[in-house]
Order: sequence, then structure tokens, then C-alpha cells
Amino acid sequence: MSEKTMFDIVEAVALFFLNPLFIAVLFTAVGVGYFRVKKERRSFKVRLLPGLTELKRLLAESWPYALVLSILISGAGLLADPGWLVLFSASALIALLTFYYKVTSPIYFASAAFFALYFIEKYMGNFSFRGWTPGQADLLGDLAVTIPVIAGLFLIVEGLLIRRHTIRYASPSLMHTNRGLRAAAFKTKRLWLLPVVFLVPGDMISAFVPYWPQFTFGESAFSFVPVPVIIGFSQVARSLYPDVLFPKIGRAIVWTGGIVVIVGLAALWLPILGWVALLLGVVCRVAISITASVRDRQGGFAVAPRPAGVVIAGVVPGSPGEKMGLLPGEYIRAVNGLQVSNEKELYDAIQLNAAHCRLQVIDRNGEVRLMQQVIYRHDHHRLGLLVVR
Repeated sequence: MSEKTMFDIVEAVALFFLNPLFIAVLFTAVGVGYFRVKKERRSFKVRLLPGLTELKRLLAESWPYALVLSILISGAGLLADPGWLVLFSASALIALLTFYYKVTSPIYFASAAFFALYFIEKYMGNFSFRGWTPGQADLLGDLAVTIPVIAGLFLIVEGLLIRRHTIRYASPSLMHTNRGLRAAAFKTKRLWLLPVVFLVPGDMISAFVPYWPQFTFGESAFSFVPVPVIIGFSQVARSLYPDVLFPKIGRAIVWTGGIVVIVGLAALWLPILGWVALLLGVVCRVAISITASVRDRQGGFAVAPRPAGVVIAGVVPGSPGEKMGLLPGEYIRAVNGLQVSNEKELYDAIQLNAAHCRLQVIDRNGEVRLMQQVIYRHDHHRLGLLVVR
């Protein structure tokens, strides 16, 4: 293989990793973890998860979904217009840099890029970039089907990620209630990166990168283009526990994605339905976020101080507290036979028998459970508990 060929292959791979969106999401994930740890230390003087957790999980949880999406999109022949891909990535980058991750759902990026193409075609019809012109985007033809279907698939993946990978990362913080007491609220702010391979018609890309993967079907040429797709999620849980609220949101998003896919497929017979599918996806996704926030604010705090006992706000992974199966919202009434009502009494009672800890715990349903755990020297000195104080 010649030196020039090697250079072109390296250049093709670098186009993905040098994408501004890819670089921005790496730095943003580090920032999310840093500010989360600061907030937890401010409330509890201890952090729940390491600061680089968000960065480490950025791709680890999402790559299987990216692989399935790439196979579905390419295998089904869902063609993505190059101009739409550029606008899609630009929309995602702008949303990412707002640090307001309620707007980092791919349905917003896909719809914004689609309708931006419409306005470019209508008002900037003479625009041209590296051989691409707005007239190549058939918004009442193939794109009216492929873009809504792709957007719907993204919504389904977003919902599945929220259902499976947000509960564990709910970060507690202390807030003041209307009565001046301190209660715990839980906030999840997550980012996922999906390296999705799109099928792009034409030879525009291979004209600049000759060894980019390409194939022909009849007289048409197609290229495989990897694009970093980001999915973000941000939600606060106050009156509901995270393991109750977040799965509900995830299921609603999955159902919305399925509806968008079905309406998008109906655009095969009536192209305008593709436009309707995108608008429907945006409206439903906004409604899900607003409804979840409004309903959560209407109730009191689920994790609030109790007259007798120490309320658990969080449990450090791998700690004795997690091994005992303790959950946020439960409260500890006695330790080693001693009644406890605040954080100091809790840890004083633990020290009476540092090698063996016996707890009387009241669960979320008000039922009493007795827990015990051997404590080793290397274990967390606070049992790994973040408590309301």
C-alpha cells in the first residue's frame, strides 16, 4: 500500500475524531462530572461517583445502540443528504454548548436541520458548497421518509438509554422546603455519544477523500459516513424517586419514537406526513419534558427529614451501604441497638462497634427491616451513605 493511500485512509478516519462535535462532547462530559462532584461535596462533603464517570460512560453505554442504528439505517437504505448531516451536527453543537441538556434530544436536531434545508432551498437556492446545492435535497421525496424514520429511531434509542442508564447516576443535593427544612432532590445530567454510520448518496465525499468507503448500485454511488450523534438528558426528581420517574420518561420517549417511525413510513404514500412526523416528534418530546417537570414540582419532597431517624439521600457504589441494599428515601432508626435522629448520632453509634454494623431501617413503604454488615478497614468510613441533615 502506497504512502499516499495510507495518508488518505488516516485522513478519512480522522474526519470523525476531528469533528468539532466529537471534541466538544468530550470536554463537556468532563465539565458535567466536575460540577456534579462540586455540588455533592457542597451538600454532603462527599461525592457519590468519581468526577470522570460521565466521560467514561459517554460511549460505553451507547456503542451497542450505535451499531444497531448503523446497521438498520444502512441496511434499510435510508439515505441521508450531506447538507442535512452538516446542519444536524451544527444544531447538536449549538445545543451542547448551551449546557441546557433538555434540548439535546436528536429529534430537535433532525427537525431543525430538515426545516433549515427547506428555508435554504427557498431563500438561498443558488447556494453551493463543494458541489452540494439545496436542490439536491428532495424534501417532498425520499428525505420526507428517511429523515423522520431516522429521527424516530433516535428517539427510541434515547428512551432506552434513559430507562436503563439514568437511575444509578441520579445526583442528590440538599434544598430548602417551604417549611425551611432541608430535603434531597435528585438530578440526572447525562450525555451519550453514538458513532452512527450514515449512507450518503453521490461521490462528493470521495472526491475529497479518495479512499473513503464507497460502493455503487447501478449508476449511483454511495458513501458510508460516520457521524457523532449526541443524546443528552437532564431531569430533576423531587416528589418522585429517580427509579420511578426516569423509567416513565424513557417509556414515553420510546413510544413517541415508534409513532414517529410509523408516521414517517406513511410518507411513502403521502410525503407531507414526513413533515408531520417530525413536528409531532418535537411537540411530544417537549410535552414529555414539561409534563414530567410540572408534575414533579406539584408534590412534596420524597426524601425529607423524619421525626425519628436519619434519612438516606444517596448510597456510594461498592460501599457497605450498597451491600446492605439501602436505598435513597429509606431512613435509619437505630444503629447497633441505639436510636439515632441525626447524622452525628448515626456515626457515633457506628463507632461503638466498628467491625459489625446492625441497622434498623424503615423502607419506602414504612416497613421495618433489620440489616447487618461486617465493616472492613478499607470500607467507606460513613458506610457510603449521604444523608439528609
